[in-house]
Amino acid sequence: MEHAQSVRAGAWLLILLNLLMALGAIWVLARMTPAIEEILSRNGQSLEACEEMFAVLAEAPADPAGGAGFRDNFRQALLRAEANVTEKEEPQALEVIRRNYPAAFLGNGAAREATVAAIRLLAASNRRAMIEAEARARHLGTAGAWGVVFMALTVFVVGLLFKRALYRNLVAPLEEVDNVLAARRNGDRMRRCNTIDMPRDVRRVLGDINDVLDQLP
Repeated sequence: MEHAQSVRAGAWLLILLNLLMALGAIWVLARMTPAIEEILSRNGQSLEACEEMFAVLAEAPADPAGGAGFRDNFRQALLRAEANVTEKEEPQALEVIRRNYPAAFLGNGAAREATVAAIRLLAASNRRAMIEAEARARHLGTAGAWGVVFMALTVFVVGLLFKRALYRNLVAPLEEVDNVLAARRNGDRMRRCNTIDMPRDVRRVLGDINDVLDQLP
């Protein structure tokens, strides 16, 4: 029957829309999570290197002869930061640190100030990148959430339309047939199926039932 095909098509449409909604939510999360983790991880490594350089500078003794181990620790932290460049401001800041930190450990005040300022710039650049990554993640999450809401509303509307069509094409005709048969069992031999406002295929089936009832004694 034509309406049986429409019911099947409606059911498959609901299934498809639910599948698309699930896939859309998975796509948003799959796209958002790795990008955030990578950015936070790489910028976090640079921030750790900056913190270590600050700590070494603060702990280094005033006597230049006793600061060799501190210089080595500082250089290791600097190498980690240089291997993890992610922002456009970092190369210039790293160059300033590389050029000035040996003199800073020898007690040169101007070199120390330049080194500290460059480390601050390096840390600020990475911290700003992390904040921007968080903002992008929030934006993507909000857009994804509204996309899921839109899909859910679409599924809801389609579900209501499907329910209405299912009632009109299947439930209402079955109730009509059941009422007619119940009336006949109770002795009403004149009751017939109402075909008004019924779909064409349903009218044909109900008409056949009425014909059968007319032929019964």
